[in-house]
Order: sequence, then structure tokens, then C-alpha cells
Amino acid sequence: MNNVKKDIGFFLLLAIIVHGFSSCASAARPRETRPYVWLTENARFVLLPTKNIETLMDNQQLISAYFGGQNHRLIAWVKADDEVIDMTFISELGATVGELSYRDGVVRFSSPVLPRAFGGEFIVADFQLAFYCAAALRDAMESIGLRFEEVVGEAGNSRRVFDGETLIVEIERSRSLVRLVNHLRGYSMTFEGDFE
Repeated sequence: MNNVKKDIGFFLLLAIIVHGFSSCASAARPRETRPYVWLTENARFVLLPTKNIETLMDNQQLISAYFGGQNHRLIAWVKADDEVIDMTFISELGATVGELSYRDGVVRFSSPVLPRAFGGEFIVADFQLAFYCAAALRDAMESIGLRFEEVVGEAGNSRRVFDGETLIVEIERSRSLVRLVNHLRGYSMTFEGDFE
């Protein structure tokens, strides 16, 4: 009888400890339901609402990406306004190779051929860093401990995201070309199109 009481007491104590740890864990780090990407190991960038786009788009773009030691080139039809980002990716031979949509805080991405590194949330995040309003990006970066800078010139502008003094993302923009380099993750992307 004493052994049974000890066993019940042990399991009751174990249940209380486990419940306490799980309560602390969930209280310390609430689960984010909106789509996000990790810009650094500690900085989680929650994708901005579509209303923060700087210039509306409905055009064809040539996207060149370099990562993993390989170059990739795609044609994309991009529609981006205050309600949606829609992209249809087309190979240089004219075949549709992927589709992406960001609407109402939900990212949908499908592709039978694009590498897994072409994650939908990462594509939207890079697009937002390049084409969304500087003020919204600055606020978002400050809220996660990063620093956003924009320098506007006659021929275009440049944007930079810093973690302390370390440059992690650099973007150069002109009327027809946008080049994004992610120094931390070791990849680059170039968008060519009409961005006026």
C-alpha cells in the first residue's frame, strides 16, 4: 500500500513539474500565427501587410538568383498592390514553374521544379525589403532589434539592414533594376523590370 501511495505521489509531482515547465515555455514564447522568416538567428521578421507596398506593380520581371553556388533565372509576372502579391514564375522556355500568392496574411507557394530554398515566405520577405515603404520596414526592423537605413539619390536608392554594426542585407534600387544581397545567408537576387 505504501508503494502505491509513493507511486501516485511521484506521478502527481511529475505531472505538476511537467505542467509548470510547459506553462513557462508557452508564456515565454507565444506561437506566431502570421508568416515570418528569421533574418538572423534571433530576429524574426513577421511579413508586413500588403497595404505597405510603396509602388503598385502589374508587370513582367526577370529574376536572377545566386545561391548554393548556382545561378537561377526566371521570368515572373508580378501583381502587387495593397491587397495581394501574386507571382507566376515562368522558365526561359515559357513553361510555368511555380506560383506564389500572399493575401490576407497567408502565403501560398507551389512549384514542382524550383529548389526548396525558394521558400514562399523568403520570397515575400525579400520582395518586401526591396519594394515596401521604408517607414514600415524601419519600424519592423527596430521592433526585432535590427536597424534599417535608406539613402535616396537621383538615380535610385539604397537600403541596408544591420544587426548591430554587421551589414546583413543590402539593396540597390534604380528605375529598372533592383539588386538584393543577403550577406548573412550568402545569396543574391536581381529583379529587372519597370519599377516606376
